[in-house]
Amino acid sequence: MGLCELTVSRRGSISRADKTDQEKAGVTRLRIEQAIRAIPRGKVSTYGAIARAAGFPGAARLVARVLRGGFGLPWQRVLGAGGEIKLTGDSAIEQRFRLQAEGVHFRGRKVDMKAHEWNFKQARRRR
Repeated sequence: MGLCELTVSRRGSISRADKTDQEKAGVTRLRIEQAIRAIPRGKVSTYGAIARAAGFPGAARLVARVLRGGFGLPWQRVLGAGGEIKLTGDSAIEQRFRLQAEGVHFRGRKVDMKAHEWNFKQARRRR
C-alpha cells in the first residue's frame, strides 16, 4: 500500500488521500499557475477563462483558491466575469491601481475587456 494521508472534509467525514491524489493536485495547481503567468502586462483574464485554459472548465473557484495560496503570481490580472474586480476594500483599490499602472483602461467599475482581455487560444496559435 502506498503513502496516504487522512483528510477531514467540511462535513467532518474522514477519507484517505493516496499519494497519487496529492500529485494530481500539485499538477492541477501548476497548470493553473502557468495559465495565470501567461497573461502579459496590460492584459487581463477571468477566473473561468483561466480554468478553461488550464484544462479545468467550470473550475473558476479552484483558480481563486490557487491565487490565495500562490506566491509571485500576477493576481491583479485575474478578474470576475465581464471584467469586474471581485476583491473588496483595500485589495480592490490596489488591484485597480496595479492594472492602471500596467496601462489597463476601465469603463466605470469594470475593465474594458474588448481592449484588454487575454486570448489564450490566439497565444497558443502564435507559438
